[in-house]
Amino acid sequence: MAASNNDASKTDVAESVAAEQTLNGQVAAAEQPEGNGPSVPHVDNVFQVTIKLPHEPFQTQIMLSTQEQVQDLRQSVVETPQTFQYSCFHLEHDGKRINDFVELSEVPGLKPDSELTLIEDPYTEKEARMHVIRVRELIGATGDRTDTLQGIMAGLSLHDTVAQDDSESAKQSVAEQSVLGDYDFKAPGSVKTLLPPPQDPAPKTIKSISVSPWNPPPYHLRSKGHLLYLQLTTNEGDQHHITAHVGGFYVNKSSNTKFDPFPRPAPKDYSAHSLLTLISKASPSFESSFKSLLEHNAKKDLLTIFQLSNAIPANPWLVPAPNSSHTVHQADLARTQESYLISGVDSTETLRDWNEEFQSTREMPKEAVHDRVFRERLTSKLFADYNEAATRGAMLVARGEIAPLNPTEAKDAQIFVYNNIFYSFGADGVGTFGTEGGDEAARVAVGKDVVGVRTVNNFDIQGLFTSGTVVVDYLGKRIVGQSIVPGIFKQRDPGEHQIDYGAVEGKEIVADDKTFVPLFEQLSKALRVKKHPVWDKDNVRHELEGSVETKGLIGTDGRRYALDLYRLTPLDVSWVEEYWSEPGKDGEAKPKEKDYPHRMATLRPELVESYGRLKLRDYIKIELAKKAEASKEAEGEEKRVVNGDANPSTENKEESSESKEVKEDVEASEQDRVDISGFQFALNPDVFCGQHPQSEEDKVEWSKDEAEVRAACNYLLTDIIPHLIQELKDGEVGFPMDGQSLSTLLHKRGINIRYLGKIAQLSDKEDPRLQALKRLVIQEMIARGFKHFANSKMRNLPPPFAAACVAHLLNCLLGSDLNAKPVAETDSTLKSMYPEADFGFEAVTAESLKKEVVAHVALRYRYNLGKSWIEPGKQTQLLREVCLKLGLQLEMKEYAFTKQVVVNGTSTDTNSTPTANGHTTTSSKKKKNKNANGSPTRATSPVCAAPPQTFHADDVLNIVPVVKEASPKSLLAEEALEAGRMSVAQDQKELGQELLLESLSLHEQIYGVLHPEVARVYHTLSNLLYNLDEKNAAVELAHKAVIVSERTLGVDHADTVLNYLNLGLFEHANGNTKAALAYVRHALELWKVIYGPNHPDSITTLNNAAVMLQSMKQYHESRLWFEASLAICEDVSGKQSINTATLLFQLSQALALDKDMRAAVNRMRESYNIFNTVLGPDDRNTKEAEQWLEQLTQSAVIQAKQLQDLAKGRVRRVQLTGTGSRGSLRPQPSVGQVASGIEASGNGVGGAARGSRVDQRSIEELLRYIEGTDGPKAKGQKKGTQNPKRRTQKAVN
Repeated sequence: MAASNNDASKTDVAESVAAEQTLNGQVAAAEQPEGNGPSVPHVDNVFQVTIKLPHEPFQTQIMLSTQEQVQDLRQSVVETPQTFQYSCFHLEHDGKRINDFVELSEVPGLKPDSELTLIEDPYTEKEARMHVIRVRELIGATGDRTDTLQGIMAGLSLHDTVAQDDSESAKQSVAEQSVLGDYDFKAPGSVKTLLPPPQDPAPKTIKSISVSPWNPPPYHLRSKGHLLYLQLTTNEGDQHHITAHVGGFYVNKSSNTKFDPFPRPAPKDYSAHSLLTLISKASPSFESSFKSLLEHNAKKDLLTIFQLSNAIPANPWLVPAPNSSHTVHQADLARTQESYLISGVDSTETLRDWNEEFQSTREMPKEAVHDRVFRERLTSKLFADYNEAATRGAMLVARGEIAPLNPTEAKDAQIFVYNNIFYSFGADGVGTFGTEGGDEAARVAVGKDVVGVRTVNNFDIQGLFTSGTVVVDYLGKRIVGQSIVPGIFKQRDPGEHQIDYGAVEGKEIVADDKTFVPLFEQLSKALRVKKHPVWDKDNVRHELEGSVETKGLIGTDGRRYALDLYRLTPLDVSWVEEYWSEPGKDGEAKPKEKDYPHRMATLRPELVESYGRLKLRDYIKIELAKKAEASKEAEGEEKRVVNGDANPSTENKEESSESKEVKEDVEASEQDRVDISGFQFALNPDVFCGQHPQSEEDKVEWSKDEAEVRAACNYLLTDIIPHLIQELKDGEVGFPMDGQSLSTLLHKRGINIRYLGKIAQLSDKEDPRLQALKRLVIQEMIARGFKHFANSKMRNLPPPFAAACVAHLLNCLLGSDLNAKPVAETDSTLKSMYPEADFGFEAVTAESLKKEVVAHVALRYRYNLGKSWIEPGKQTQLLREVCLKLGLQLEMKEYAFTKQVVVNGTSTDTNSTPTANGHTTTSSKKKKNKNANGSPTRATSPVCAAPPQTFHADDVLNIVPVVKEASPKSLLAEEALEAGRMSVAQDQKELGQELLLESLSLHEQIYGVLHPEVARVYHTLSNLLYNLDEKNAAVELAHKAVIVSERTLGVDHADTVLNYLNLGLFEHANGNTKAALAYVRHALELWKVIYGPNHPDSITTLNNAAVMLQSMKQYHESRLWFEASLAICEDVSGKQSINTATLLFQLSQALALDKDMRAAVNRMRESYNIFNTVLGPDDRNTKEAEQWLEQLTQSAVIQAKQLQDLAKGRVRRVQLTGTGSRGSLRPQPSVGQVASGIEASGNGVGGAARGSRVDQRSIEELLRYIEGTDGPKAKGQKKGTQNPKRRTQKAVN
């Protein structure tokens, strides 16, 4: 369990738990069939050993693998319930001590059923502290933690409660319809979906345990082996003072007033090597309460309670009220002592040389596979630790709690060092970006720098190093934290430059140390950057491999560092020329149409890659034209050559449509062999950046480079963006749900966020899908505009006023319908203590805020909002976007955005506000709430005077940092995953399965289990295993995918919704339809909160739910779900579309099952008419519908006997449906390509008429089926339901 996670000496708990026995029993599957592919470590064997113990039960069995370390075996001992009490021990085999740091394969004579002996070691002071931390965790004595970095309920998971709700509702109502019976398709999303139900408190095993006031031991007792003094209060109310001694723990004779740390006499002479055993001796009730605590914890999935060690947990944007059962604040003296227990008196153990750790990890060997695993695992852990430490420091900098190194300089120019990390503000404090856009340019540059550092880290070029980099947005400030590169602050001798490669002091001097050339050459090749000349102020020519802005520095440690990686790609020249103008003299205003805030608009690397593939395709076409007469002998070789080089440096393994097209072009051209070694494509990143070529030759080359960059920009505008809009219109790509999935989708295609306005213009057409896209894009632009404005107001505001500022700005944005003139709730007595603070936010009104946001949107996205503003009913969605962008955590309740809601407040309240919160949306209750906390200002104002406002300062419970970091992906785990995918695709299923499980094992080892990358691999593997008919394994991985994505991405992240839908389909196919419906319902409720009702891609999800309901024989309810699906389809695709006809066809069958033959006939007639009109009378679909129509019309006459035995047939029918519906949701590899798996579904119906027929069975069978004379053959009818989903796969693939 999570018990040992605070053990600072055992950092890889999450990994070892994955590698060992505990997590959901998946391990056996993951470890036994490990592959023998070329790129994966081979597991010799997995076997069981017996461990002899010094105390009861005297022995235990443990499974282990010879590729594990002894350290992993130790961890298994520590994690196993029978051996919880041991933490300070060593193992012996045949009487010889085993070294903890070797692999088990290196232990001589270790074989299956070997006996190892566990020997208790004497404690050191550090071991004793770790043991105390561990035992506190284990017995549930830690209370709640107030972690400055992690927000309220960080890493929350709702997974367990979704299924639990279902089981409870099953008990409450006999009716089977409890799961979906009260689902309202039209109702807006309720935020209570995001709140876990009230929890029973865990059983208390003791009242308290903490470090005693007598600690630390005086010198004369330290020399006798005394390490710590503790104080224990048992459930019986007895207080014991305990001495931690090198030999173990014992109860001593001290009291609160008397110091006597020697053993007590009998009968209370309790002592034991383990503190856990000592407590059980001292407290009679401890054994039973500890057992019930373990049972209480066992009800939860281990993944939901495990602490995250390799990723920052997701912070929910809505959290329970401070007085709810989830956020009880308990008295716990040891909470403040934890940092002492973890790092000792000096805290020296926590100070790390980050830069040396990063670079020495990068220098580790990576030849052998096990070396790579170890290196990447260490890298992942190191980045996680650094990101956490850097974020903590950045928060202190933002709050003004760290003294600057240069306090006399302007605020923006101040720099800080804390915990060996160097901090600066993402603002232009020293005028570096004066000509590029000042503070705005600096802010963008540091954001791009993190992306650049991550890119270089992913390339993993031998000998090229980067500093650890994190950007933190917190309280309106952007702060950069970097590991300190040795020598960066060194004063160089006269004539020496601070930088060894690239521009020094602006671009006036250019350094070109030759030792950087081979390193930057590799980087440039991977990034498609052209080697090019640049000129310094004296017009001296220097050949550079990278952009002049990218700098190289030789550190005093002799390593070569790449710095300032914000310009890895060329400028987006078409954007800059159209919307940017150089700053005028004397600060005169820029023309309105050319006032873009900065000149840092560069192309995305994905676009450069995509354009490179386009150029390759053109090159191949030209070569093929030249060799049209060549023989076709080398088909296979040509294919390999093309495929091998078509995608040389793509980071993501997904195959984009372009690379597929390359292959198609090649195949279409008779697969003649083309030698593409002559193909070259690279862009010059320094064109349009003030360089002046001198010689004629250079000028010609430079103009060619400029033309190439212009062509790439043009490709983005004329090809990529319109193509994406067309795909979204046709439903060929998953429809984004929220700002995050929209951004991911654009970025994967190489489209910058600044083109949101362009996308909004292009999607302003009649098509309903494009209208939905336009609404989403406008919402995103408003949220981003508001973010920039809110940040500007918070930047110079003292932290105690942040909540009041945020609440007031949110009232101006979203609460103006309720109160057109909201008043800021600032504390006037506190205000006077901050004479220099900027309280400008108080003057903001709803009108002025709207004006500012509209101006920001016009400035940044070149889009005139005109009459467009926040859509009625979409306030919750916008609130969510704003909270996620600013890191806000608001109190969970239904906020009243309009007067109408307040008038009906009581009803809203009873329906949707969780009682645990104690707050409602009515104005009167809000007034009470407003004064409950009694901050000084409000205490002075009379209660009745408080106007109703949507948000109050007390509703903003916390603000968390928004972090951008640069940790690289594991190449090894990705390679194994890709190899597995390819094997499965080539029909080598067994090998494929082994490789996939190997990849899973590698992901878990390298990242730890709780990590977004692991969530993605769980999701991918669950789909692949499902297709391989490994249904149980697929369901298990789908459960894990849900939990890990909830905890690392967010309970309402688009990926989480997708994972819930997948889980529902897999559970249904496994025969667990009731739970499946609970998961699908939860996903739909989340969808409403994220997007609102009627998302274009929810059509198939509703269809799937309808099919599941039919399997439970709830025909009437399933008919309602088919009707809801049809309603959205008519809205999105139009009433005369093939999609609609297909759904009408299905609905007709559902109506027949619901004994409504008349309506069934009418629906089938509508379906027939559409097919006939669109596809013509000779089409198979039309003919099928016609036959159905005739038979249904005849059978409508005989309705007496028709549905008596229907149930029998239906059971078989739906088992088949499981496969059909699952197929419909086969997800894409990532949200970028398909923003949610549901999309697959939406497209499915979209592609309905392509491909096979509407139905594939004889009408006679159906008639026999409907009339009850031949139940079992009913499986035929099901195919109608399955069909559109099967076609979906075509759309998805």
